[in-house]
Amino acid sequence: MSATPGPRKTRGAQRTTAAAFGVLAVLMLGASFAAVPLYRLFCSATGYGGTTQSASRAPDERGARKISVRFDANVAPGLAWRFEPETPEISVRPGETVTVFFRAANLSDRPTEGVARFNVQPDQAGAWFDKLNCFCFSAQKLGPHETAEWPVVFFLDPKLEQDETMARVDAITLSYTFFAPPNSTAKGAARTEAVETPADSGKS
Repeated sequence: MSATPGPRKTRGAQRTTAAAFGVLAVLMLGASFAAVPLYRLFCSATGYGGTTQSASRAPDERGARKISVRFDANVAPGLAWRFEPETPEISVRPGETVTVFFRAANLSDRPTEGVARFNVQPDQAGAWFDKLNCFCFSAQKLGPHETAEWPVVFFLDPKLEQDETMARVDAITLSYTFFAPPNSTAKGAARTEAVETPADSGKS
């Protein structure tokens, strides 16, 4: 005949189960906070989703192929800027260091700030697109009706010629979109002042 569990054993089992669920909840909460930076780190390391790479120096070797690099510039609603590439497209060899410029203008009567988000298409090209210098690494500020030119210095990793997924890729698009940072006065400026429509020059 089996013995019936006593009250103490039952309460102990309940406490153990509650503690286990508590630990699980904490772990899940911690994972949710870690997910975003870990995802960004993963994208940066692998080029997933068209995320470009950062480099400290250019390679010594050069590739044999010629690849077109197109430039796409956009401004999100809420930021009274005009933003466009100096040239819409260039042809480069992997390993060649290239400098291109983007022009920006604040169309409002007050200082505003913008943050650029970027990616490349097709997605697999992100692993081979290396930036040495870029305005997208930090927020940019423009005074009332101020204009500016910002450089982007980059190269395509010569090892892309060994990547089978890049074998048929003859054109890469580098795309930027400027956004007003959260709680920025740029949003107020966009609501209170009439501005022209941001240009889409360089759009492929």
